[in-house]
Amino acid sequence: MSAAAARPLSPLLLEVREGLSRVQKELPSKLFYDRRGSLLFEKITRLPEYYLTRAERTLLATRMPAVIARLAPRTLVELGAGSADKTRLLLDAMRAAASGAGVSDGTYVPIDVSAEFLRETTTQLGEDRPGLRVLPVVADMVETLALPRALPRPALFALLGSTIGNFDFPDATALLRRVRDAMCPGGTDRFLLGIDLRKDQRVIEAAYNDAAGVTEEFNLNMLRVVNRELDADFDLRAFAHRAIYNAQAHRIEMHLVAQRALRVSIAGMGVVCFRAGESIRTEISCKYHRASVARMFAKAGLLLEEWIRGTGPAYALALGSRAA
Repeated sequence: MSAAAARPLSPLLLEVREGLSRVQKELPSKLFYDRRGSLLFEKITRLPEYYLTRAERTLLATRMPAVIARLAPRTLVELGAGSADKTRLLLDAMRAAASGAGVSDGTYVPIDVSAEFLRETTTQLGEDRPGLRVLPVVADMVETLALPRALPRPALFALLGSTIGNFDFPDATALLRRVRDAMCPGGTDRFLLGIDLRKDQRVIEAAYNDAAGVTEEFNLNMLRVVNRELDADFDLRAFAHRAIYNAQAHRIEMHLVAQRALRVSIAGMGVVCFRAGESIRTEISCKYHRASVARMFAKAGLLLEEWIRGTGPAYALALGSRAA
């Protein structure tokens, strides 16, 4: 056996190989978020069709300052932090509460898979908020939730942007259980979850099929990442973006559809064949109501304490604690 043949396959290659071997081909959504993909997603959040960010921002700005003042968290741990744009509203509320109590601005722990994007976010926050201690963690929250030691408590864990919708129920529950396990026993830590709610199918589908084509570019960027990271030869021109709402499963399903029969070569994996019209599912985005969120919390060992809703497009913030 040659040295090349004996060399173990990378975790990413194994994951991609397993996904593309399924009847419904899939790629992991973490492949969206290289630097270019992260910037494209930030652009998506500003699109007129993408109501989620505006609805969440309104709730964070109008409802969370009172919650932060009551809970007085000393640390904010954010999963999938990105640019921490909306998070600044929580950090501002923490600073206001800290100022009233005569203590420091607190600690922020942003967790993200994109090291470059996280460095930029950390640098910018350091300039904007010199009194804030920032401890970035480069990690895939799906695989691990390793936090810095001796974080000041109480801590507020946050997963915003309806990111939880990108996981099916078992995986979402497993992720929330990792959050629960990172929370201190005793009931002082809290978990804040941003949730997109079930609503008119046309409103939901429009958010993932914007007129400017930014979501299509974001979706196709995943193939560019696979080409770069795994020495593949996906032809981006041979795939088209499609996002449809699965009403039975209450979720958007985003696909890349092969426009013709083709063969794709991936180093260490061989050739993957596509029929014309065959798709790769790149993302799901589940939509919830209060009962389904409460069930997910309970399954993960969390207690749903507050359900925060506003007017406009149906969106909610769920605040929970670690169940006994």
